[in-house]
Amino acid sequence: MADRYSDQFRLSITEALSTQLYAALKRLEPAPLTQENLDALAPQAEKLGLPSMSGVYQLFRQLPGEERQLTYVGKADEPLPERLGNHLYKLSGREHISIDEMSFKCLFVEEDLSSVSPEKMLINEHLKTGKIVWNNRGFGNNDPGRNRDRTVIKSNHFDLEFPVDLSHTVKGLTPGIQSLHDALWEIKRGIPFLFRFKHSPAFKKLMITVPDGGFTADEAFRFIAQHLPNKWQICALLGWVIMYDDNPSLYPSARRYYRNDGVIDQNPETRKPGKNETDDEADEDNAFDE
Repeated sequence: MADRYSDQFRLSITEALSTQLYAALKRLEPAPLTQENLDALAPQAEKLGLPSMSGVYQLFRQLPGEERQLTYVGKADEPLPERLGNHLYKLSGREHISIDEMSFKCLFVEEDLSSVSPEKMLINEHLKTGKIVWNNRGFGNNDPGRNRDRTVIKSNHFDLEFPVDLSHTVKGLTPGIQSLHDALWEIKRGIPFLFRFKHSPAFKKLMITVPDGGFTADEAFRFIAQHLPNKWQICALLGWVIMYDDNPSLYPSARRYYRNDGVIDQNPETRKPGKNETDDEADEDNAFDE
């Protein structure tokens, strides 16, 4: 209880950190999200003598004729250029968005702030005055894993608004005779979104002839599906593409199935977001591959 000559003082370290991080980022100007700008970050960190390149960052989107919007706030325990490069890669392979619309700010953080969740502190500061468009909407980086393939996504999910771009050209797919195994890996490396597939020794022995002229992702999956055994299928989910020996299994958030007897389109299922419900984006940052 306070009186005229005594009171209580409580020092909030997290509040001070939050205010300082927010202010430090606010002083910076957004830079275009390009590989050139990301490549410049490592020399800058080296010049500053930083022991690591972890930190916090913000992503912005600006549509023609509109104001720039803050879309995402995150932290990078790995090097910041690598983390931002993952976002550059992901956004390059999405429908309804251009990488030219995207920009970023970032801060290298010398101290270990993982225990106080610096990105959550920044989110809270921004939410006092506005909104952040993509946080808590499933905007993660890496493969969320096999268990998430059958998830019914929320109606406001990032992947529903910006699904993977199946019209994107596959880079580096070699024409001519090669094994199905090698063709799958070339497709995986040649598209800017996740393509996860189950490995089979038979695919190394199965030879196919890749025609000249290049492929879009959709065309490549149609071509590969023609050479798959009956029990296999390629499934284009909203946020990534998978290939397993589970035909005719269905996936709630699938938009297209590629099978050796044809292609089937599907309207993805969605669910309404629950009250105070958020996506567990920490899980989405854990890489998974089979």
